[in-house]
Amino acid sequence: MTSTEQKLYRQAWYLSLFTIFYNIVEGLVSVFLGYQDETLALFGFGVDSFIEVISGIGIAVMVYRIRLNPGSERSRFEKSALRVTGTAFYLLSVGLLAGVVVNIINGNKPETTLWGMVISAISIVVMVWLMNAKKRTGRRLNSEPVIADGNCTRVCVYMSVVLLLSSIIYELTGFAYADAIGAAGLIYFSLSEGREAFEKAAGKEC
Repeated sequence: MTSTEQKLYRQAWYLSLFTIFYNIVEGLVSVFLGYQDETLALFGFGVDSFIEVISGIGIAVMVYRIRLNPGSERSRFEKSALRVTGTAFYLLSVGLLAGVVVNIINGNKPETTLWGMVISAISIVVMVWLMNAKKRTGRRLNSEPVIADGNCTRVCVYMSVVLLLSSIIYELTGFAYADAIGAAGLIYFSLSEGREAFEKAAGKEC
């Protein structure tokens, strides 16, 4: 392996570590503020961030494995991490759906969605940068798994956009179901990410 390739794999490794630590911080802040302001969309977004941490650990292991042996197959740990991730996304979808139903029946409304706007806007900027950085590094390494990881980050951008739009609508109009609609959007993407995690565990790429 050339020095340039070593440098690029090290860069891919750092990007995967950044993904893990960023999602931990984002998850903690989002869950706390989502619970405090009674906004299901923000709370669900925070739980999603914690699931992304599990996925990120599997990706970090993947990058390390490829760095040592570019032609090797997924390890048992990577496959297990992907299956746990997929299961967690499905459970999150069920939990969010239950929350949406309960909130609609009881007429619960968030106190404010201001923090949802702030957090989602920051997340969009960070995730777009992260997505492009991973894909650029993957192309320079000619590594399909690293490129695929970058492509998968696009779903995080979509989820952030859903949270941003639902938060803006509620904050500007007070539309009672805006938060529920935002949570429903997160359910859709959580199901999508869960399916993709199981497909990757089976050997397919994003």
